[in-house]
Amino acid sequence: MERVGDARGLVLGYIGALNTVDEAMRAAIPSLQRLADVLDLVQSRRISRSGQVGTYSYSVHGAGCLFVSDNGTEVDVDFAVDGSEIFDLWRLRRHGLSLPKPLDVTDEDLRSAVQSLQPPLTEVQPGWFSVAG
Repeated sequence: MERVGDARGLVLGYIGALNTVDEAMRAAIPSLQRLADVLDLVQSRRISRSGQVGTYSYSVHGAGCLFVSDNGTEVDVDFAVDGSEIFDLWRLRRHGLSLPKPLDVTDEDLRSAVQSLQPPLTEVQPGWFSVAG
């Protein structure tokens, strides 16, 4: 597969993994309306800053959270003020490197892949992306 194709697959894989994390967290914590509510639960001390939920460990940081599946795959995401999930190229690369078969792609290839996926991706601020809808 070509490099940009690999990068495009990585971006789509990240989006799929993010959706899987969202479903798993909402199944495990019924009060979650959206993934960003994890921050509110930590701030109100209803859950700890890090822990295990189902097959994922999580660690809340700043404006986001790092989720790690039981196979070591990382999904690191930040949350915008409106609660939408946002990510940058660095988070996409980390996801690729954490896969069971690591995928190392350049920022240039990732940038091309992200641009080719608009829509459904939207650049919400320079270098930060969100899945539309």
